[in-house]
Amino acid sequence: MSEILFSDMIDGDTEFFPLLTAEDEEIMNEEGIPDELPILPLRNTVLFPGVVIPITVGRDKSIKLIRDSYTGDKIIGVVAQKDPEIEEPAEDDLHKVGTVARIIKILQMPDGNTTAIIQGKKRFQLDAVTQLDPYIKAAVSNYEPKQKNPKTKDFEALIDSVKDVAIQIVNKSPIIPSESAFALNNIESPGFLVNFVSSNLSVDNSQKQELLEMTNFEVRAQKVLEHLTHELQMLELKNQIQKKVKVDMDKQQRDYLLNQQLKTIQEELGGGAHDTEINELKEKADKKQWSDEVAEVFKNEMARLKRMNPAAAEYSIQLNYLDLLVALPWNEYTPDNLDLKHAKKVLEEDHYGLEDIKERILEFLAVLKLKKDMKAPILCFVGPPGVGKTSLGKSIAKSLGRKYIHISLGGVRDEAELRGHRKTYIGAMPGRIIQSLKKVKSSNPLFMLDEIDKVSGNNYSGNPQAALLEILDPEQNSTFYDNYLEVNFDLSHILFIATANSLSTIHPALRDRMEIIELSGYLMEEKVEIAKRHLLPKQLEAHGVKKNQLKFNKAVLETIIEDYTREAGVRWLEKQIAKVIRNRAKFIAMEESYNKNITPEDLRTILGVKRFQRDRDISNDVAGVVTGLAWTPVGGEILFIEVSLSPGKGNLKLTGNLGDVMKESAVIALEYLKAHAGILSINSDLFEKWNVHIHVPEGATPKDGPSAGITMFTALVSAFTQRKVKAKIAMTGEITLRGKVLPVGGIKEKILAAKQAKINTIILSAENRKDIEDIKEDYIKGVQFIYVDRLMEVVSHALLKEKVKNPMSIK
Repeated sequence: MSEILFSDMIDGDTEFFPLLTAEDEEIMNEEGIPDELPILPLRNTVLFPGVVIPITVGRDKSIKLIRDSYTGDKIIGVVAQKDPEIEEPAEDDLHKVGTVARIIKILQMPDGNTTAIIQGKKRFQLDAVTQLDPYIKAAVSNYEPKQKNPKTKDFEALIDSVKDVAIQIVNKSPIIPSESAFALNNIESPGFLVNFVSSNLSVDNSQKQELLEMTNFEVRAQKVLEHLTHELQMLELKNQIQKKVKVDMDKQQRDYLLNQQLKTIQEELGGGAHDTEINELKEKADKKQWSDEVAEVFKNEMARLKRMNPAAAEYSIQLNYLDLLVALPWNEYTPDNLDLKHAKKVLEEDHYGLEDIKERILEFLAVLKLKKDMKAPILCFVGPPGVGKTSLGKSIAKSLGRKYIHISLGGVRDEAELRGHRKTYIGAMPGRIIQSLKKVKSSNPLFMLDEIDKVSGNNYSGNPQAALLEILDPEQNSTFYDNYLEVNFDLSHILFIATANSLSTIHPALRDRMEIIELSGYLMEEKVEIAKRHLLPKQLEAHGVKKNQLKFNKAVLETIIEDYTREAGVRWLEKQIAKVIRNRAKFIAMEESYNKNITPEDLRTILGVKRFQRDRDISNDVAGVVTGLAWTPVGGEILFIEVSLSPGKGNLKLTGNLGDVMKESAVIALEYLKAHAGILSINSDLFEKWNVHIHVPEGATPKDGPSAGITMFTALVSAFTQRKVKAKIAMTGEITLRGKVLPVGGIKEKILAAKQAKINTIILSAENRKDIEDIKEDYIKGVQFIYVDRLMEVVSHALLKEKVKNPMSIK
């Protein structure tokens, strides 16, 4: 609409251009168009026939075109650009349909820009560009259809609808002048009406160009009506939202005034709601057993609250602070259940195995029974996922009769999450330690700090690990300072238990403050017992299945453990058991017949094909292949070390995705073999004539650690001597350049892997003897352990005198 009224801004001697009538449109359509036209590319608009628009001309080519044409016949071709960002458009950058235009007026604006007033005449098709400089010229042809507009009632109704909807938009829009409705009412020509509305639609240029290119006038009018209808709906929705917001604002102002009046009336009657709040705080404070220091703080803060205006923002902050003070359990303790037999019974019922931890808890209870006010120990359970670290904390709390608090520290990056924020900050809160104590209303709960190894270190938000140093130090935590509370709180009676999967990421100072108790993975026998005693009853109850409706025997549980899980704990085992129970629950619910006794054959149908294939020991018919033992976060594994020799210059190649430590072990093993080749009857010249390739299968899996040292050395000796490796033997141990065999970790998990692979002989460092003695005899039955100190002992125990079949000729 503003484009039509642009003439108001032109000085008085400018000619007036009225709205097109039907006769004017007919005369315009009968006019011919030149075979060649100068082409003016438009960036951000589309010109329709009959419509007058102002355009600002900025490009040098465009300015020259406008001025040349204005001094001539004033006729130009106007075509919209496909991409408005292109500064120098070529033929392919222009749409193929444009509008013949007449230049009505050229104005030089105060800011230096040139503005031209142009009026569209009729559409043309751009056939070919004939000139690019000094401006674009193109061969064009007529694009207007020969058929006239229909005279049917449907067509008349369509045109009336376009006009009516356009007038509604003008009336409802606050930004379109009302004079525009008068202009629309005075348009008689259907063609000019559709072009006029199309030019002023709130759609992008590509949709306007689509309307310009439509040859069927009735279809174009319907498309314009669709756009208008959508625009009207959006306008009505916008008006509704604005009206609703205004009503809501009026209601808020009314409520505020009424509340102010209500407060004034309450004050006149002798008190208000804030007086009640203050009295409640005083009553709660009188019952607290806090120290004189805390009592003084409460008294001062309460006096400050009384002086505040209840309508002030600080009032609610002060009220929340005092509410926290009286809600905290100052010197409020739950009595400990010091019955050691009861505690032992609870621990035995809830967990199978874990004897070291149970013994430590009973020791703590015994000392607490003899010395009433001892400081609680700070324990840290370290072990792989699923071995029961978190659930063990719940059992300990249950056996002691203490409240239980669980906080997951995984991913904590902000120190304020533990220490709280200062009250001066908007939205300040106490730390999670103080919040949890407020919730359980006890000063001596069991606090489970889960995933302490995943706390972030020093960063821009502070250092959460440094905050834990104070919390977990028995000498400091009796005066724990929370930034929000601003008063020391005694944490020394809390039994803190932290859990971690690895000690390597825990800060050394933090590690030093805790008593580390390691939980290794479960053996096959232990997993079977845990499934029988705990997992099966729990899952049967969770699925509503009675014990007599489903039976799992030992063979079935062992099959699930061996073929469908690979973990140190029992979390995945529980999921597989639940899946089997769900399968049978469907038969029970549908009252169909089923086999109550689950068999290993049923597992293939329920759980699918075997997910894991346990490694078996390999044949000893090939020289240079030895079985090692490895530890992983999900339990022990057997590991094959393969050595291959090929003629060359004595190069060493290592493959299998090995880490730096494992590569160093291979270098040490080869260098020790070179230095002591004579003892093993190996010609030292061979090392200069043969390349050595050491490979560890499963190359996609990263491997590292020193425990494969003796395995690599044995494989090298076997390869160079072509001697057979003893059958069903595995080994683990670190080596040194002096030929010493050092101890390694993860022995329990490695033995489990060896037993599952049917290995009956294991070579270990003599210093690992103590780890074997900690394992129950039932679990290592049938396995022979050979303890060694020197590398040459390993060779004598692991290799046979005889050579392999078809030995290589190594000279």
